[in-house]
Amino acid sequence: MFWFLFNLWRLPIYAVIETGGKQIRVTPGSAFNAELLAAAPGETVELSRVLAISDDSGVTFGTPAIAGAKVIATALGNVRSKKVIVFKYKAKTRYRRKKGHRQDYTRLEVKEIVVPGSSKPDETKHNRTRPKATKEEAKENGS
Repeated sequence: MFWFLFNLWRLPIYAVIETGGKQIRVTPGSAFNAELLAAAPGETVELSRVLAISDDSGVTFGTPAIAGAKVIATALGNVRSKKVIVFKYKAKTRYRRKKGHRQDYTRLEVKEIVVPGSSKPDETKHNRTRPKATKEEAKENGS
């Protein structure tokens, strides 16, 4: 009866990437915090360590990463996390140390997930002006 709703249940494309020693699940248009990167705000960043991709054809896992896959993101700027208080204490010895820490992050917005093997139509055309030489022609030319 509700078979027409199955097309509405398709999940959007997503990828699992590794950056800064952490694994993060990202979708196009989403924003996330990565460990501090040397990227200016507005700069494009390519994250090539893609561990898994899910799209209409199914889920693809890498061993450990998928060759040719990448996530293209834009740096939104640097942010800092909440302050964490580190308090060391030893009883009966008057030993107390209080120290704070704030981790620096780069805020990234995902623009595109590039899946290997699915190229755009303009990229598939080669700009060759003449056909490739055969083995016999290459021997005659000395190349």
